[in-house]
Amino acid sequence: MFDPVISSLPAFAGYFATAIGLLAVFVVLYVFVTPYSELQLIREGNVAAAISLAGAIVGYALPIAVAVVTSHNIEVMIGWGIVACVVQLTTYVVARLALPQINLNIPQGKIASGIFLASLSLGIGILNAGCIA
Repeated sequence: MFDPVISSLPAFAGYFATAIGLLAVFVVLYVFVTPYSELQLIREGNVAAAISLAGAIVGYALPIAVAVVTSHNIEVMIGWGIVACVVQLTTYVVARLALPQINLNIPQGKIASGIFLASLSLGIGILNAGCIA
């Protein structure tokens, strides 16, 4: 009964570890790209920063999940992960250019800006996931 699960565990472990690694790299890059420290702001109780970062994480995880399902090997999954990372980071840069005050609003805890960034990240992440072949 559990034989298919047990025999698939090595593949699961490889894909899962790779997905977690990609997610960790994305978070490091996202925090580097933003001009404020989300993690420090979150530690201080800044809800806008938490919402914004959470949206970026889920927005990135969606295409990674689709890449796991559609990829025939881990190298292809990593390739789609790189594409998804570039798309998500570009989304933040475009939002920052379109709304320059957002760089001030998040550290000030303005929740509307956090919700906007999270929604944008999620929307782009859904589209990105849908475009993975």
